[in-house]
Amino acid sequence: MTSAASASPAAASASPASASPADSVAPGTAAPDPARRAIELRRLATGRFVARNAAGAELEFGHGDQLLSPVELLLAAIAGCSSMDVDAVTSRSAEPTEFRVEATGRKVVDAAGGNRMEDLHLSFHLAFGDDEGGRKAAQLVERVVALSHDKLCTVSRTVEAGTPVGYDIAPAAAQPVEAGEPDDVA
Repeated sequence: MTSAASASPAAASASPASASPADSVAPGTAAPDPARRAIELRRLATGRFVARNAAGAELEFGHGDQLLSPVELLLAAIAGCSSMDVDAVTSRSAEPTEFRVEATGRKVVDAAGGNRMEDLHLSFHLAFGDDEGGRKAAQLVERVVALSHDKLCTVSRTVEAGTPVGYDIAPAAAQPVEAGEPDDVA
């Protein structure tokens, strides 16, 4: 995928100290799309997966002991996105004495027979010290939670607006079949 703008030779040769190897652009190629976000998912075992971002951060999930399910990750992403917005603003005034968010929803089968979530809800449990900074942070909470919901939180706004999820199936690299293994799976 290429972006609409391509790097000029001068821009391609410039290497700011903060640039990461992932930000490097070969001369004559398009600049990376700053709006693009991506992860790579790999299967670890039946029902166990790991997601990795370009920076190398990993999150293991799936079905089983000590793992979050994909639906729970959706709830965590919504709560996490809004929490980051709220924390960024309120922590300028004071550190919270409590910061907890409950994300809930109901998994249902819709009229077409497909699974989905509905009645998604965030419940913020925030407390701050009884000093000037704490009172200032507490006064900001309602406004910044609403701002996160209405404008800032990419995750919840994407869920609420709805967006198509496209897919493709890349051709698999040929793998030799081990002796005694079936060569096709039913």
